[in-house]
Parts: sequence; C-alpha cells; structure tokens
Amino acid sequence: MEFRELDIEGVFEITPREMPDDRGFFMRVYDSSEFERAGLHREWLQENHSRSVRYGVIRGLHFQREPYAETKLVRCIRGEIFDVVVDLRAGSPTFGRWVGVNLSEENKKMLFVPRGFAHGFCALTGVTDVVYKVDNIYAPEFEGGIIWNDSSLGITWPRDVEPFLSEKDKRNMTMAEFSVKYKGIF
Repeated sequence: MEFRELDIEGVFEITPREMPDDRGFFMRVYDSSEFERAGLHREWLQENHSRSVRYGVIRGLHFQREPYAETKLVRCIRGEIFDVVVDLRAGSPTFGRWVGVNLSEENKKMLFVPRGFAHGFCALTGVTDVVYKVDNIYAPEFEGGIIWNDSSLGITWPRDVEPFLSEKDKRNMTMAEFSVKYKGIF
C-alpha cells in the first residue's frame, strides 16, 4: 500500500496494491500492520455502505462532535466520487481549509479522514457505491454538517454538477455558524 499525506496534516490518500490476473484481481484494502507502520491504525467499530443513484448527489459535509468524533476510511467501490474533507480542528493551522480527491472503482484509492474533519462527497456517476469504516459509534445527537457550497470554504466542486441533496443537508450550517456554535470542539 502507498500512503500519501495530502496538504492537510493527518489526511491521507491510500492506494492499495492491485494484483491482477486472467480471473480479475486481488487487493488487500486493509492490513493493520501496514496502517500501524504508517501511524494510522484504528480499531474500526462500524462499516457503512452508501449508494447514490444519480449523478450530482452530494452527501455532507458531515461531522460528529466529541466524544463521538470519527476517523473514517473511505472507498468508492462502484462509480466515482469527488471526496472532500474540511479541517474543523480548533487551533489547527489549516482550520477551515479543504482537500478533495477523486475516488473511484477504477483508481481504487481510499481516503483516511482523521477525527476533527467534516466529510462529504459528490457522486460523479449514475450509480455510486461508497463504503467506509469508522472508529466510533454513530450518535445522532452529536452529528452536524457544514453546507456544501459555503463560499468561505471555496470548495471547487465539479463544474457541471446539478446538486441533489437530502433535506437535512440543505439545512447544514455555514463555517461562520459552526465557528460561533462549536468553537473549539475538536
């Protein structure tokens, strides 16, 4: 596996090693010893599977507050997504900055998202399946969201996307609202 830290400390793009043959391929997507060597080993408590059924579905930007904050290991197993994380860690030199990567069935890359980040993605194909591991239990009373198109973040979403969001995600807060409401939560 190749671990590449992105422009925000703690966020990694991970490329598993694919071993193809005439039958297809084999690929190890998680190996605790390799993650341990990279300083990223976690005890994963839950694995989720999200299916989006149309191009332009945007999910997020979601987070959970302490004590239920989550580390995520995200992988797109069907189709393609533009995956985005936003640093919400108080005092971080990159607070409010974002990074985005394309994850797809073809490139087989994964994204490691530490605690203290908002996470979301945009489906870039008609049917898109995303699976992700988390290292904490889901606690709905501790969840929150940042609005996907907050101009203060300046996220460069794919240009031709007609966003399709849940009613809940349409009501997510801005970064300014987050900063007032949850100052210093991570």
